[in-house]
Amino acid sequence: MKPLLSTIFTNPQLALELDSNQWDYLIRQARNGNVLARLGYILEEARLFGQIPIKPFLHIRSAQIYFERFYISLQREIVIINGVLKSINVPLVLLKGSAYVVQNDTAAKGRIFSDVDILVPEDKLYEVEIALLKEGWFCNTLDPYDNKYYRKWMHEIPPLRHLKRQTSIDVHHNILPKIARFCPDAKQLMANIVKNREHDLWVLSREDRVLHSAIHLFHEGDFKYGFRDLSDLDLLLKEFSQQEGFWEKLLQRAKVLRQGMPLYYALRYTHLILKTPIPNKILQLSASQACNKLNIRLMDSLFLRALLPDHKSCNDRWTGLARWVLFVRSHWLKMPLYLMIPHLFRKTFKRMFSKDQ
Repeated sequence: MKPLLSTIFTNPQLALELDSNQWDYLIRQARNGNVLARLGYILEEARLFGQIPIKPFLHIRSAQIYFERFYISLQREIVIINGVLKSINVPLVLLKGSAYVVQNDTAAKGRIFSDVDILVPEDKLYEVEIALLKEGWFCNTLDPYDNKYYRKWMHEIPPLRHLKRQTSIDVHHNILPKIARFCPDAKQLMANIVKNREHDLWVLSREDRVLHSAIHLFHEGDFKYGFRDLSDLDLLLKEFSQQEGFWEKLLQRAKVLRQGMPLYYALRYTHLILKTPIPNKILQLSASQACNKLNIRLMDSLFLRALLPDHKSCNDRWTGLARWVLFVRSHWLKMPLYLMIPHLFRKTFKRMFSKDQ
């Protein structure tokens, strides 16, 4: 069966033609992709919400209510984190979903996520971690190897979880691992942050929010919510491109931060899967900046499978292999071979051992 979710996201009017069996698949695809609430907002925007059958309506409305509760909790969590960082004179720079929310980006609509991501200067990491520990957060990673993996090679410290509220926070000092071959200069990111005066905190610039979203999707190896992240990019690009000169600034920023490859994939696959309106000139210029141009057919065979909703109705016989190849690729992008091979072996044996327990 074709992925109904991408079809409806692209053309919501087609929802009125779905039969009960198709609605069942659509709801399952949206739920598995963590975009069920967003589906509701897309249908509302198209003024179709009142015309859909009662059973899918109830599923979608339930997801929206959950998102509304989540939104309230997130706002409270951001205020608390901001207070902790203010106490040590470190500005709060929000990343990804939290940034979309405080900036009221359209990508915030119906977006549910598990943790708050923040960016701090690397020389402030220890001070920030101690301040958070004092306020009830604790390290969620006890394994000595995992601890070393994060602190020595990655772009963040181990995830922190609050003892009482069980909320999670990821403290980043960059948006790619320090050992990654195309790791950007964190100072360039911090130099381009913009202030949100309403909440008295900071976020990445429009161009950098798009690039970070692209980096997160096309450098990571977990595509469970890949369709949601692709939808984020679709919504960000549609919104930000209303600003004059945005496309040129985005390409220039990608060049400065050395992120031409993930931007090219972001533009290509939002355009192919979600019909994001991107000028042909921008697609061509982005392709000229990108790496691996000769491998685009291979990448199409991988990403056009992996980025669909994670549901059996969207999979074919090669989907599992495509996601595995991209998982290995993500580690190849993040670390040199001499670290990648033992790391993957260690993780594989650990996973096998844990399943036997």
